[in-house]
Amino acid sequence: MPLLPLLLAAYVLGSIPFAIVSSRLFGLADPRKYGSGNPGATNVLRSGNKAAALVTLVGDCLKGWLAVWAAARFGFSPFEAALAGLVAFLGHVFSVFLRFNGGKGVATALGVLAGINGWIAFVALFVWLAVAFFTRYSSAAALSAAAAAPIAGLVLLGPGPTIVVLAVVAGILVWRHASNIRKLISGTESKIGGRRA
Repeated sequence: MPLLPLLLAAYVLGSIPFAIVSSRLFGLADPRKYGSGNPGATNVLRSGNKAAALVTLVGDCLKGWLAVWAAARFGFSPFEAALAGLVAFLGHVFSVFLRFNGGKGVATALGVLAGINGWIAFVALFVWLAVAFFTRYSSAAALSAAAAAPIAGLVLLGPGPTIVVLAVVAGILVWRHASNIRKLISGTESKIGGRRA
């Protein structure tokens, strides 16, 4: 299989908005119309339906992982597989099904990391959980995990083009959280559970 069809398939896969799919399955409102307006698991959780949030989380993670896994399965190089993961991540952030809008990409990024290297994903998840536990800020946890992933990749994989993919994913995650960064600085960011500082 040529690389271009693989990347197109990865983009379409990444574009599937599981937050909206799960919300419809569970009879919930469109997540773009409440809370942060972000079609992601954290915002779906604000509906109070944990099952819908879990389906969103798993679906968004799986599509990132599947893009990398499928590319490796078809015999593409580790870098090309990582590139497929990056394109799936971009599909989530700029979904063709949502007029090129989308979620912030945290869960999909985690899936991509898991596809590239399970230990990198473990480090990122550990950092996310630790920061979320101590600060109660999902956004701070996501930003910390994004920063940790390329560093973990450099330690575990060594220098190489795959690290560039990890850095690009991290950079986009930070960019997608720009409004959260401003709220964290001003002290108006909502904590996990809906409380503010």
